[in-house]
Amino acid sequence: MPVAGRGGTGPERGEEASAAGGPVEPPTGPRGPVRRHPVIAIDGPAGAGKSTVARALAARLRIDRLDTGAMYRAVTWAALRDRIDLGDPAALARLAGTLAISVGPVVRVDGEDVTDAIRSGAVNAAVSAVAATPEVRSVLVDRQRRWVHEHHGGILEGRDIGTVVLPDADLKLYLTASPEERARRRSDEGAAAVARRDRLDSTRAASPLSAATDARIVDTTGRTVPSIVEEVVAWLDPK
Repeated sequence: MPVAGRGGTGPERGEEASAAGGPVEPPTGPRGPVRRHPVIAIDGPAGAGKSTVARALAARLRIDRLDTGAMYRAVTWAALRDRIDLGDPAALARLAGTLAISVGPVVRVDGEDVTDAIRSGAVNAAVSAVAATPEVRSVLVDRQRRWVHEHHGGILEGRDIGTVVLPDADLKLYLTASPEERARRRSDEGAAAVARRDRLDSTRAASPLSAATDARIVDTTGRTVPSIVEEVVAWLDPK
């Protein structure tokens, strides 16, 4: 099975927690430390196969996953709904802080199913501007770290996971693919739109898209999902 286009939108079993959080600490229970799952960071540009690989890897390891991009899309959708000026960082941050966002097979904002709405053309065009707002990123990064704590580890996919959100992740992956392959996988957006979003995300001042210095670079062009998953599992458990 070759790497497909856009994968799922969130964790297979868990949901994004709305509480703010800080640095990830070992979870504890009434009988002592809770079994901790590996923490895996997956970054890369649009169409690299992040969601597809993350979903398959989560199933293989039987751990949860979180699509952080869906969180930024959810805030963007809500900002467009409420006609908030995307150039007003304070207003966007207030919005992000008050929204109840859950990311799973269904993405909800304040209880409303927005799974399809956050993939609209309007959101595609605006999400990079929202994601470039430091105040919004601060709110959502706290939530993402809290999610890892509450799920005792897991897989996070996005564009700044290994560099900002989880710099101490057990394993960092940076997925990429040829421009032609990425455009094919995101044919619904169009090659020009994908290239524009990648350019904006990689040149923004706050948490730009980039590979962590200690990330494993994985070119998914022409590769099958199972082959990538097995390679990653081997990195987690070297013989």
